[in-house]
Formats: sequence, structure tokens, C-alpha cells
Amino acid sequence: MAAASSNPPNGTLRFDAVTKSFPHRRGQMLLRDHLLDFVNPSRRPRFTVIQDVSFHLQPGESLGLLGPNGAGKSTLLNLATGLLEPEAGRIEVQGRVTPLLDLGSGFHGELTGHENVRLNAAMLGITRRQLEERREAIVEFSGVREFLNQPVRTYSQGMQLRLAFSVAVHAEPDILLMDEVIGVGDRAFYERALERIRHLRALGTTILFASHNTELLSMLCDKAIWLERGRVVQEGAVADVIHAYQGLNTNG
Repeated sequence: MAAASSNPPNGTLRFDAVTKSFPHRRGQMLLRDHLLDFVNPSRRPRFTVIQDVSFHLQPGESLGLLGPNGAGKSTLLNLATGLLEPEAGRIEVQGRVTPLLDLGSGFHGELTGHENVRLNAAMLGITRRQLEERREAIVEFSGVREFLNQPVRTYSQGMQLRLAFSVAVHAEPDILLMDEVIGVGDRAFYERALERIRHLRALGTTILFASHNTELLSMLCDKAIWLERGRVVQEGAVADVIHAYQGLNTNG
């Protein structure tokens, strides 16, 4: 297990009445319709993905996002990264954010594993000195040591995901954003991934985790929000929210 950081995580995340919608695609359109939409984008119909969502995470707290596909969980995570901007409400983020959302998307196929580790580490704010200190832990954790001198295009998808995951969880973030990616790899890697996230949580990393896996949510989160069509149905202690969600889906 890696040693505790000399600078404990200190991340806070606040959503205040956040709303987000997207333009509704209307199928095939005539040129004049495209021109009218360009001149007056407000005329386009929109669908709301997140509606009036509020929560506040203090340093070291962990929040699970629960709900069916299309509930708005991924959009909420992308809002937290800053990749999306809310239409209404306010988002406040303090601290360094590491998203475990689209692992491997930043890898370059012609570069070697070693080169991609350096590139991804820089993108996550890991300095050269920190990378040298953590390189061996990253390599050992990934389980792809013997392939690191090969171009990433020769890797399987699982190998790419494991390497990207390893770099990300060794960034020692203030705030960790996660979706189902914890399930990458085989059972042995899954156990290592789970142990590493527990370690980050013990250090005081703030966690926002979207998942259908209620067992994982129970293990990694203090509280939870149940979303349906972008709206909060229930929030509170993770066990209470899971119980209510499972009860409705069992009875429904």
C-alpha cells in the first residue's frame, strides 16, 4: 500500500439547484431549419437531463448516485468535471479533480505504455518528480509491466483500461469522480482497484460515484442520491436510499 500523502486531500463539491438540458434532435432537417436554429437557437426544443439538483460534499465525504439508465448520473458527473456547464444553478469545486469516467480515451495508440503513462500523468497534474516517486507503484498496480515498451495499439482494451486506471488512482486527487469503471479487469485487478479506492477514501479523498451496483455503493459511499429523469427522488444515508430504490423496483 502506498504511503499517505504529505498533503492530505481537501476537496469540496457543491451543487446548488443545478439544471442542465440539451437540444432535442428532430431527425432530418431542411437547410432553412438549420439556418433558423443557428440564428435563433432558443427556438429548438430541448429536453432536461438534470433538474434542480443540490448537494454538498465536504472533504472526505462520499456520495453515491443511483438510478436507472437515463436518470442523469453521467451528466451530473460531467458537470462536476467542468466539461459541461449548467444552464441554471451553481457548481463550486475546490481541489484537484480526477475523473475515472472514460479511461483510456486520452491514450495515443502509436506511443508506448511508458510514454502514455507520462502523458496521462501530466494531464492529471502529476509532476515529473511525483511520477518518478510513483512510477513503480503505477506499473505494479496495472499488471502490464512486460508490455510497457510496446505501442498501446497492441494492447487489449482491458490492458489499456487497467493502465489508465492505475495512473488515475495514483494521482492522489482531492475529489474522485467515478462511474462503473471500477469493474475493469479480472477479479484480482478488481480487488486491487477496490483496495486502492478504499485507501484514497481513508486519506480523505472526496468521492462522487455513479453505479448500478448497490453493493459497491454501500461499500464506498456514506450517503446517496436516487435520480429519476434528472430529478432527486430521495437523498440520505446510503443504506436508506438503496432500500427505498430496491423496494420500488421490486414492487414495481
